[in-house]
Amino acid sequence: MPIVVTTKDASSLSEGELAELADLCVDRDPAYDVDYLTQERDKWVLVSLAREGSKLRGYSFCTLERIGGTPSLLVGLALVDRTAKAESTMKAIMADQYRRALLAFPDEDVLLGTRLLSIDGFRVFNPLSDVVPRPDHKPSGEERAWARRLAKRFGNEKGLDDRTFVVEPSGAGPVGGIDFVFAKTKVDPEFGAFFKGVKEGSQQRLVAFGWAMAEDLASGKVAK
Repeated sequence: MPIVVTTKDASSLSEGELAELADLCVDRDPAYDVDYLTQERDKWVLVSLAREGSKLRGYSFCTLERIGGTPSLLVGLALVDRTAKAESTMKAIMADQYRRALLAFPDEDVLLGTRLLSIDGFRVFNPLSDVVPRPDHKPSGEERAWARRLAKRFGNEKGLDDRTFVVEPSGAGPVGGIDFVFAKTKVDPEFGAFFKGVKEGSQQRLVAFGWAMAEDLASGKVAK
């Protein structure tokens, strides 16, 4: 059965839907509970829900906005069920969000900014250009500035180390980001170096971003 994604205003999520979202990680980290997801509902404009039939397989809170004039797709939180369809679920969610980015910002390059929980999250950036951080690349001053802008937008600029791109939690409780784990996913192991400062099971996150080029959005390349 195919994965079908629907995107709607986050504010329209019902209490029942929030409970359904929480159930996807009720017995494991990152332990997003209903109270936390309610807060995220109020922070982000859109929510994408990925279903296989009637079964929820993943979701993502995001916003399309301009940061200093730059078209941006900001993924505040995304989580997919840890099943054999994890990768196809993540791809389907991102494809829908890229489609909306193309509609919002036609003929423009769009920055994807988010936080990652693990190396697997870099899979989201595979079709993008100029991903930061990346192996064998020293971030420029402007790229470090982008990390600070994103950390600020995610509510914790002071917690960011702009040399490592690791952001510390600002308090107790869950922290958003992309929770994507799929054993068969191929990610350059050198990306793992960026998580050396991230303690397993902690609420530390890695700020990352990349560019969806206008021509790739128009052709659908970023959605493959």
